[in-house]
Amino acid sequence: PTPPAPLSYDTQPVMPVLSNTKLGIFQYEHMSSSSWFVVLFVPRRMALVKHTGGCHCGAVRFEVLSSPDLHVFQCNCSICTKKQNHHFIVPKNLFTLLKGSDNLTTYTFNTHVAKHTFCQTCGVQSFYTPRSNPDGYGVAPHCLDPGTVCSVTVEPFGGEKWEESMQAHTSIRGMSKH
Repeated sequence: PTPPAPLSYDTQPVMPVLSNTKLGIFQYEHMSSSSWFVVLFVPRRMALVKHTGGCHCGAVRFEVLSSPDLHVFQCNCSICTKKQNHHFIVPKNLFTLLKGSDNLTTYTFNTHVAKHTFCQTCGVQSFYTPRSNPDGYGVAPHCLDPGTVCSVTVEPFGGEKWEESMQAHTSIRGMSKH
């Protein structure tokens, strides 16, 4: 039979995430090629890579499992406009704060649902809890270390008319679900 077409991006970063799983062991024991293995056994939604990142001074460091192809929101609410916030949303269980919890300061306003966390030393917000997804994190793609992002798609989000925008972006709430 003809092999399936490879995925459109380099699948190598997927393997370290799977290496300690039954699927990863199967691949190793059967010497399956990465592209065949991913096409046959890993659904596209599971193709996650481990991104690492942090603030400017290095006091806050994190890792996050996400697609290498990021879907980023550019919000125009009052605070996001001031700080030029761009972020992609992940479930909390795919985010790990490696260091710096004692160096984070939180700012809230209006509904106090969003938690705008930032490094108290350098002032950089590398992630925060978004109002749209309080069960997840909004991660700043520009705070990721180089080497794991394949592409970035930026979508405008009309945060200045938040309620209307949430109705227009029906899929946004599901982005913080497993």
